[in-house]
Amino acid sequence: MQKIARSLIIAGIVATPALVMSAAAKADEAKSPISANVSLVSDYQYRGISQTDARPAIQGGFDYAHSSGFYLGTWASSVSWLTDAGSGGNAGNSNSMEWDFYGGFKGDIAKTGLGYDVGVLHYYYPGSYVPAQINPDTTELYVAGSYSFFTAKYSYSLTNLFGAADSKGSGYLDLAANFDLGQGFGLGAHVGRQTIKNGTDYTDWKLGVTKDLAGVTLGLAYTDTNISPDFVSVKSGKNLTDGRFILSVSKSF
Repeated sequence: MQKIARSLIIAGIVATPALVMSAAAKADEAKSPISANVSLVSDYQYRGISQTDARPAIQGGFDYAHSSGFYLGTWASSVSWLTDAGSGGNAGNSNSMEWDFYGGFKGDIAKTGLGYDVGVLHYYYPGSYVPAQINPDTTELYVAGSYSFFTAKYSYSLTNLFGAADSKGSGYLDLAANFDLGQGFGLGAHVGRQTIKNGTDYTDWKLGVTKDLAGVTLGLAYTDTNISPDFVSVKSGKNLTDGRFILSVSKSF
């Protein structure tokens, strides 16, 4: 989504460089605003909690980015958390997919090095739930600011948070730093604070490394939380919130 900077060529210079720049300009203009991504992860962890009973997940999405900064996107993943732990301890739910829809506007503040991003995100969980009144679908507004390698993002729920009763107005603060180590290696660190209205707040954190190999990104990260008491799967008995390593393989198009 980054646009390639181009310089004007002074008239009268040798024609060949001008032709090269013209070709580059046409290639840049022809670049599609639509991109796609696909990933395989050993565990889908979100805000410190396993969404797949500590098992692998397949994920992917599509994005549209306009040159103005406006963007739209959708992303989906296999999940099992609504059946692993039930909802409110009830194991009668039927769901295997998370499908997200989002849109917003991002840009830079001239001559400051500061970036911003504002938007809305809707999490959709198709399926059936017991009792029928439970609705895990969630909508959040978010605002983010970035400078150099650092990003801060705050999300505010306009609905109950993932089915938790009377939790509208909950918030999540995400602080992240990403470093380019060279030779295709990257280092990422994250700490997040989830505040749950009429619920128990908690903190999660993650540290990971990535490696780009011919356009495919390999990742290894360690994540943990201070959630207490633990979230335990009614199916496997696994602790869904304890520390664990996560492997990932992803590709963007």
